[in-house]
Amino acid sequence: MTDVWEKAVFYHFIHAVMLFVLAGRKVLPALVWWFFLAGIFFFSGSLYLLAVTGAHWLGVVTPVGGICFLLGWLGLLLHPGGNGG
Repeated sequence: MTDVWEKAVFYHFIHAVMLFVLAGRKVLPALVWWFFLAGIFFFSGSLYLLAVTGAHWLGVVTPVGGICFLLGWLGLLLHPGGNGG
């Protein structure tokens, strides 16, 4: 389960850094920030719990976080200059 924990930490780190970067860009839609936060919660959170408890049913929750991450990145692609829309 060490590899599961490491994957959770990696994605948590990358997207936590993005939250700090986005916090200073007021012109981006707030929804992008919330997608990254939800992704951390569902993706990394479920992997942390899976690694600690071994409850494999948590693997069902992990894709929800992955989709949130993808939506956050899509939001950044659609608003690269942060036009506020």
